[in-house]
Amino acid sequence: MNAYSRYAVIVAVFATGLYLALVIAVFGIVTLLTDLEPVGDPDAGVLAGPVMIGAATVAVAAVLLSVGLGRPPERQRVSLLWSFVAAVAAYLAYVVAGFIVLGSGPAAEDGVLPVLVGVAAGPHVFAAAVAAFAVGLAYTAVLGARTGGAERPRWPWEDRDEP
Repeated sequence: MNAYSRYAVIVAVFATGLYLALVIAVFGIVTLLTDLEPVGDPDAGVLAGPVMIGAATVAVAAVLLSVGLGRPPERQRVSLLWSFVAAVAAYLAYVVAGFIVLGSGPAAEDGVLPVLVGVAAGPHVFAAAVAAFAVGLAYTAVLGARTGGAERPRWPWEDRDEP
């Protein structure tokens, strides 16, 4: 693994952590503003929400790693397309995980379709997708800046010739 690949993986790990923190914070804000819980069914259990967030986080990490490792360093740019792909992947992973977790539990007594619609149309899943888009933009911007010759910030008294 060359230096650029290591850098891309390290930045992807930090970006994934940023995504997880953003989702948790945004879910709290959305819950306060809308008075809706991320998992509306109290019988769903305590693991339904974390499983859905975990699935979205893994999907975002996979997209970030594929962007960072799949493109040569000289072709790295800020990418709206890959950011959109990260948002769609987070949305789909959240919905599929919610369908699996909630569709097999007591919430599905009235049928599976209301469960799927409840998860897919809720404000929390859209917040998770927007957070994934923002993290995707930041990740591609950091990688693009690195390959564009950007260096770490330096204090005015630091010697510019030192690495």
